[in-house]
Amino acid sequence: MINVNCLNNIAAVGLELFSDDYNTESSFEDAQAVLVRSAKMHDMELSDNLLAIARAGAGVNNIPLDKCADAGIVVFNTPGANANAVKEQVIAAMLLASRDLIGGNKWVADNKDNADITKDAEKAKKAFAGQEIKGKKLGVIGLGAIGQLVANAAIALGMEVYGYDPYLSVNAAWNLSSKVKHIVNVEDIYRECNYITVHVPALDSTKGMINKAAFDMMQDGTIIINCARDVLVDEAAIGEALKSGRVKKYVTDFPNTTTAGMEGALVLPHLGASTEEAEDNCAVMAVKQLRNYIENGNIINSVNYPACDMGICKTAGRVAVCHKNVPAVISKITSVLGEAGINIGEMSNKSRGDYAYSLLDIDKSADDSVIDKLASIDGVIKVRVVK
Repeated sequence: MINVNCLNNIAAVGLELFSDDYNTESSFEDAQAVLVRSAKMHDMELSDNLLAIARAGAGVNNIPLDKCADAGIVVFNTPGANANAVKEQVIAAMLLASRDLIGGNKWVADNKDNADITKDAEKAKKAFAGQEIKGKKLGVIGLGAIGQLVANAAIALGMEVYGYDPYLSVNAAWNLSSKVKHIVNVEDIYRECNYITVHVPALDSTKGMINKAAFDMMQDGTIIINCARDVLVDEAAIGEALKSGRVKKYVTDFPNTTTAGMEGALVLPHLGASTEEAEDNCAVMAVKQLRNYIENGNIINSVNYPACDMGICKTAGRVAVCHKNVPAVISKITSVLGEAGINIGEMSNKSRGDYAYSLLDIDKSADDSVIDKLASIDGVIKVRVVK
């Protein structure tokens, strides 16, 4: 029985994908696999039994990735599973920032008891007049799963779209509308675009990337949308940009004591992926990835170990090894198996930074003594018999 712990509520449509071989009522301490959404894990004690953590969502700031890698715990996320939900929120954000629908709605609510509300509305509505997004220039910073959907949707709405992503993947490029203008210098987006939306991960290189220097390049009345990560925008600097009129509206999905109540900011309570469809998609994807790793040893969409997929094992056994990306580990692994009279039918070794992962399909099962010898190899972190 494989013990699974859910640190947050996980959509039933995902949990239903577990077979009877899984116990989804396990405690965290006893779990071999963990499903999580927003629970903070940095201060949690990680059990030696823990094999994998799957984040039902894209962001993994709540998970100690290096600590997990050092313990041979593979961490997964679900890129793209909530992409449509966030895309729709970004489009809504652009419209809300362009047309003062919220202000207009508040006026109606404030005048609900006014017998002349219909007539007075015709006079009042000029205070809530806005602009159309058709024909405006949108800069999309980051063209991953979400950014490309935003770019394509904006093209369909008649916007002129500029896309910036120095790490644009081949798959993303294929999915991107040919009408999106690929920009090689992000500063051109700051200078040219009426609307700017950011869709990059929170890295040391991206934190505070939209700062005073960026605002100084922008034209007056620019609209900034941030449904990615709060730290991407220098909040003190955007507060000043709002006061000066350089930025007309700032729509952010991340409330805090700085942004809440900031004049000119439209702050939402982290609703980007909060749709029934997105939560279902994330749960299904997370469970499938966990099962594939537990049952087959395959790694797909890990954020701390390399991708490695050998399908379903067709030999007598399969061994999975998490190890450091250092010389001689592979030769020592094969030597141990060879000394035990075990032949390797197929093997895959992949690396990612300081860590590596090896899958070996063997012609007969490896007993405990063989596994112990593999585990004792210098640089090996965790060894598991998959089959």
